[in-house]
Amino acid sequence: MGQPKKQSSPRKTGTRRSHLVLKLARRVNGTSPVKVRTTKRETGKVKLVEAVKKAVAPKKTTAKKAAK
Repeated sequence: MGQPKKQSSPRKTGTRRSHLVLKLARRVNGTSPVKVRTTKRETGKVKLVEAVKKAVAPKKTTAKKAAK
């Protein structure tokens, strides 16, 4: 993954290199089948388990109650 250049002017909010790398990584993850690690929370085991559960979970069906 490409890296942004070093700063050449005074730093503004959100222009830290880590923020730029994170923004680029999220953009890559949106389009590429090969995923890039972003943050611990976004790429951790919990997210993976949730994604798998969501993909595998059966659809809810409404059962009609029998009229007596």
